[in-house]
Amino acid sequence: MGTPRVTSQTQQVLRVLLEEPGRQRYGLEVCELAGLPSGTVYPILARLEQVGWVNSVWEDPVVHVRGGRPRRRLYSITVGGAKEARAALASACRARGQRA
Repeated sequence: MGTPRVTSQTQQVLRVLLEEPGRQRYGLEVCELAGLPSGTVYPILARLEQVGWVNSVWEDPVVHVRGGRPRRRLYSITVGGAKEARAALASACRARGQRA
């Protein structure tokens, strides 16, 4: 497992995913909850997936057809990713505390 750059925007995305670690969230839901635009969130999710902190799957076609909307990609934090994310967030909080 690698370590991505943990910017303030990445921290916001990680906090959203850590709210309910077992829950799958679609990309725009993450955008809304993190308060960030899709052009920021999707690259973050891709980087987190590359390092193994996040998994993604395509929604079952029956669900989106029944809903009359495009198919969604669902993201969830991995067990190892949750552990790494918590450590990264704690480290970021300590760093902010040292500067204050």
